[in-house]
Amino acid sequence: MDINSIKNGPKMFLELPYLTSDLAGTGGVIRSDKSDFVVEEIPLYPFSGTGPHVIFQLEKTGISTMEAVALLADKLNVTRNRISYAGLKDAQAITKQWISLDNMEPDVLDGLKIPGFKISNITRHENILKLGHLKANKFIIKVRKLKHPLPTALKMAREICDVIDRKGFPNFFGPQRFGNRFDSHLLGYALAVNDLDTFADLFLGCPTKFDNGKVAQAREMYDKGNYMKARKLWPYPFASQRKALQLLAKNGGRKKKVAYQVKIELKNLLVSAWQSYIFNQVLAARMPGISTLIDGDIAYRFDNGAEFRIKEDITDQQLRCDAHEISPTGPLPGTKLSKVFGQAGEIENRILNENGINEDICRGLKKYYARTCRRPLAVYPQGLNCAGGADKMGEFLRFEFTLPSGCYATSLLREIVKNRKQPLS
Repeated sequence: MDINSIKNGPKMFLELPYLTSDLAGTGGVIRSDKSDFVVEEIPLYPFSGTGPHVIFQLEKTGISTMEAVALLADKLNVTRNRISYAGLKDAQAITKQWISLDNMEPDVLDGLKIPGFKISNITRHENILKLGHLKANKFIIKVRKLKHPLPTALKMAREICDVIDRKGFPNFFGPQRFGNRFDSHLLGYALAVNDLDTFADLFLGCPTKFDNGKVAQAREMYDKGNYMKARKLWPYPFASQRKALQLLAKNGGRKKKVAYQVKIELKNLLVSAWQSYIFNQVLAARMPGISTLIDGDIAYRFDNGAEFRIKEDITDQQLRCDAHEISPTGPLPGTKLSKVFGQAGEIENRILNENGINEDICRGLKKYYARTCRRPLAVYPQGLNCAGGADKMGEFLRFEFTLPSGCYATSLLREIVKNRKQPLS
């Protein structure tokens, strides 16, 4: 991966293949309005109603999970690490997610008023929530600005939905996984290989078309070596950038120290984006046979999340794939990754080698607490439904479905919309 590849922006996502390439897309965009994207978390387990921790459902509009945590901590006068959540949710949406407060009483929420927040279903539990403690997410999404008349678009969408119901859809990580500049994977790669100078240059400089206003000016000042001027230009929410630039001004521009000013949670997300980039390449190489087992595969069980090596007759196991019980898998690289062999190994190892992945790099991921596992190539949405409608904003296609935790609604919708010039946004 080259630092200059950030100039390509979302190209890496737009060029991923489609499972339904023989069917034309409807065109269109989501999030024309925040109300067009509604997501509700389904907890991994029922809450007990007893215990020292407060659990509640937070409905918010136009606010990211991280921003919500910061606002809650400020209003409750507690540190952010006392607030936990099971999933990260986008800002440009209406989201209903579960939040836990460490060792607190429910009455702390009485009378709490924050614009854009609605708190409900307050209960207790023995444990705090942890990232990933979700069973699924339920989505209701409207797609507007269609390329075809609504009746035509609806017919096209339903034909694609029929294929997805039978074969599943490619479990790609969506464009939001790679950040506003589509460079999170590059930052993660720089961390993984301990190239901290490149990390600093990407984190603080290299302005692109995705930057604007003071942020773009700040990146330009960094590239010119004017660190204090760059620091003054970064808006206050960008605390890590401001601290890093102040340090650079004091230490004579030694860039290797920049990474130490970035919180471990953010570095974990960046390294995870690099793993996601690798997975997307492997999945693309397995298209269109994402639900077809091949020699050497490791399969994923949807009922319990376990993975197992295909040792017995592939024909018998393929029947389980066809019944949506299991799926072939791809890698999120790391030291404890279960390796595939045979035909599956030839495909996967070629991509790992092309990206320079070796044992040293994988060991380097450990200090960032990167999750190493195998991820299903195909995913089967539950309750997938498509309908047409219109409101004061115009005509739309309305999709309703439920996905397992960690799967992207945008990856399902890209199969239907098929925008080749811009990411679904």
